[in-house]
Amino acid sequence: MAKPAHREITQRELRNDSGAIMRGVERGESFTITRNGTPIGRLIPLRRRIYVPREHVRAAFATAAMIDADRFRADLDADIDQDPFDRDW
Repeated sequence: MAKPAHREITQRELRNDSGAIMRGVERGESFTITRNGTPIGRLIPLRRRIYVPREHVRAAFATAAMIDADRFRADLDADIDQDPFDRDW
């Protein structure tokens, strides 16, 4: 799968071709907007769907510490202040 394009566009291009640029953003493209040759901002899609292969996820978590779910829950419950107004300040 090809990576979505990233283009540099001028402020004038953004103003004149906003419809085409927004359709590009919907397709996953991102744009750096320039004014007088200086980058001033980026236009990026909000909803990016990033696919991470299962093997990469497994490799990333292969060395992670194991969590005892019961102990984790007990620790959380012990830290929760049951009455936030009952404090010795």
